[in-house]
Parts: sequence; structure tokens; C-alpha cells
Amino acid sequence: MEPILQTTGLGKSFGRFAANVDIDFAVAPGELRAVIGPNGAGKTTFFNLIAGTVPATTGTIRFKGQNITRTAGTHRVHLGIAKAFQTANVYVDQSVLQNCRLAALAHVQGAFAPQFFRRSTRLGQVDALACAALARLELDNLAEVRCGDLSHGDKKLLDIAIALATEPEILLLDEPVAGMSRDEARKTEILVRRLASEMTVLIIEHDIDLVMGISDSITVLHQGRVLATGTPTAIRENPAVQEAYLGGHSAAEMHA
Repeated sequence: MEPILQTTGLGKSFGRFAANVDIDFAVAPGELRAVIGPNGAGKTTFFNLIAGTVPATTGTIRFKGQNITRTAGTHRVHLGIAKAFQTANVYVDQSVLQNCRLAALAHVQGAFAPQFFRRSTRLGQVDALACAALARLELDNLAEVRCGDLSHGDKKLLDIAIALATEPEILLLDEPVAGMSRDEARKTEILVRRLASEMTVLIIEHDIDLVMGISDSITVLHQGRVLATGTPTAIRENPAVQEAYLGGHSAAEMHA
């Protein structure tokens, strides 16, 4: 099976600092791939390269065989790549529904500004996408609530809904349960499992139990490079991963 997403020799430097170095990465359609590693390993930069929010310094990115390395991030959304951010990225003075409508409009019409609503001839499709995304995350009862008044957990869920409103084929989730209560995190874990049955999901997460429990495969980054890729079992038992990621802790400690 051809990968839906593939990077070859991908790198990103900020001045003299190399955040990502020579990353070869491939994910199959419908796969749930976790990307883990210690703080500063380059995980978020890697996701930003895929999403197109920062440009690559070296290497190539292919989506369904198409070279998108120099494709703008807004166009990648239209192609089918969406990213939910580590910190909820919402317009706090707009309603929950309005935030989703803006994302849906980006998918339907391409680059936009909020005033484009007055000129759109496809508002029915925009509204349908926005409402469906909210319903999938059980946020439809909060549709008219101002985003700034949401709880932290609901803001994180809204950020995922905003990504879903663009009808992605690949969904990038950057620490989706960070800062959530135990109940919120459990709800989000169930959501991620469900989404992974419908699309390709890439997830950055520090909750090792969650990662080991839901992932088809795991890629470990260390100092901006790929240290290992494999099944959860193989990654859990990999001595190099234990040393680099967990300071030499045992496999049992890693799962504890």
C-alpha cells in the first residue's frame, strides 16, 4: 500500500539550530501513528512542517504522491491535511459555531477573511460542515457560546472540531489531552479512537499509557532525528528509546 504521507530527508533549521534533521517518515492510509520524544525533540516542528505552517529547510513532503513541500499551509488544508494545535487556536470573542464556520469556509472556498461570509455562495455547505463537526465532538449544545467562556477541555475539543470542519484525510493532533481532567482525557481518547477509524491520525502525546493503548505504530524523535519506529510493543522494549526518552528506565517503568 502506498503511503498517504511521506517525508524524505526532511529538515528544519532556525539559524544555527536544527530542530529537525533528515527525517524519513511514511504513514499508511487509515493508520494511527503516534510521534513521541522528550521535550525539545522536534515533534511540534515536524507537525508544523507537515501542516505547512513553517517552511522546510531541506527534504521533501509528499501527500498521496504529490510533492507539497512548497505548498502553502492554507492550500494543504484544502488538499486534506488539518492540524489541531497544542494550545487551542480559537477566536475567543466569536461563538463556537462561528469558529467552525470559518474553518469550513477555508475548506470550501480557500483563503478567506471573515467578511467573505457576505460574498459566499456556498453557505449551506459551510454550515453543514461546521454543524457536523460540532456534533461529532458533542459540542453542538455549545454552538452559540462565546469561545472565551469555554472550559479548557472544551476549547481543546473545539480545536479538533475546527480541524474536522475542513474534512481532512489526515488529522494532526498535538497533545490533545494536555491540561485536561482525567474524565476529559478519557473522553478525548475515545474520540481519537473513533476518528482513527475514519481517517489517518497522527498524534503527539506525552501520556504514554494513552499512546501505547491507541497507536498502530509509534515514531520516536530524539534531538530532531528519528530514533525508532515500530509497534507499541517494539517501542516499549527498545533499549535506545528507554535510554533517550526515559533516562534508562525499564520497559515496565515505561508502561507504569
